[in-house]
Amino acid sequence: MNHVVVVGAGLAGVRSVEALRARGYHGRVTLVGDEGHRPYDRPPLSKAVLAGGLDSTVVDSDLGALDIDLRTSVAAKGLRPGVVETTEGELEFDGLVIATGAAPIRLRGDGPQHTLRTIDDALDLRARLLPGARVVVVGAGWIGAEVATAARRAGCEVTVVEAAASPLAVALGTEVGGHTAAWYAEAGIALRLGVMVGSVDPGGLTLVDGTWIPADLVVTGVGVRPAVGWLAGSGVALDNGVVVDEHLRTSLDGVVAAGDCANWWSRRFGRRLRVEHWDTALHSPETAVATLLGQSAVYDPVPYFWSEQFGHMLQYAGHHAGARLVMRGDPSSAPKWAALWLTEDDRLSAIFTVDLPRDLVQGRRIVEGGQRLDVNRAKDPSIPLRDCL
Repeated sequence: MNHVVVVGAGLAGVRSVEALRARGYHGRVTLVGDEGHRPYDRPPLSKAVLAGGLDSTVVDSDLGALDIDLRTSVAAKGLRPGVVETTEGELEFDGLVIATGAAPIRLRGDGPQHTLRTIDDALDLRARLLPGARVVVVGAGWIGAEVATAARRAGCEVTVVEAAASPLAVALGTEVGGHTAAWYAEAGIALRLGVMVGSVDPGGLTLVDGTWIPADLVVTGVGVRPAVGWLAGSGVALDNGVVVDEHLRTSLDGVVAAGDCANWWSRRFGRRLRVEHWDTALHSPETAVATLLGQSAVYDPVPYFWSEQFGHMLQYAGHHAGARLVMRGDPSSAPKWAALWLTEDDRLSAIFTVDLPRDLVQGRRIVEGGQRLDVNRAKDPSIPLRDCL
């Protein structure tokens, strides 16, 4: 193998390049990214950057020492056998890593709407979060809540519009997400649940029922889609991202995928997963590159992510689809609490914590170990989870 091309210069792309060199690959490496920046981390964009604590989140990696050809402001347009078609010409390859991530979903309408996915997005938004500005955030998921938090701290008048019956309903379910709704009122934010946006218009947005909400700034945070349109017709199997096996191998020889765009088979959970979080971008390239180089590796993590909102640290580990919910602590009377999801035989499938980092660490280990819990003891937050086995 003489030339490996990595398409996508985010964290997953950088980690792929590092893994190639660490695993002894000495051939040519070309890293292609459609942004004009050096690779950077995304999680701080909605936290420290939006709050004014950082202006740059460039990944700490010595690309020069890695001896790679970094091509910024270059987008992939298509793929055919052995060739990536880009906006700056064709790149022949012997091995390919697809790490193109995901792109924000935008709403209908002619009015200006902002998303938060890039460093340029974050810096632009930060400049617009002025005291007294009327900010409407569409979506009460992870990004929406973090943007609302930053906007309120900046002195903006904030309204959050959410189609579901609770914040974080898609990620955690209505029951668990509902316990975070009170945080909005406590922060002085108007939260409107169960309402859908018809269009974003100049000066605000119109709900499906015709209600008009004026705004100086509309921020759309309703999710992302895998950035895989350039792979249409290439022979790479696509279904909610790039379809890969447990080794992160695609349907084409010599082509692997990593990060947000990879829809992988999980042995642990017996289903396909595509996780749009930093932990996946950080760790999946190691497996993808090992597979590309003909080495043995399986990607089967316990998915993990976190969020900082309204003065709380939220952490989640696992995958809870099909599992039953058990609350650990009472959110109505205690500021710190957790939610557990258990299989039919009382094995911990997932855990969500609010300001309980010890529970998260112990719970993640229990999920990894596939261990059973004493459910009655696990409901009591005064008992360490490790003592509930």
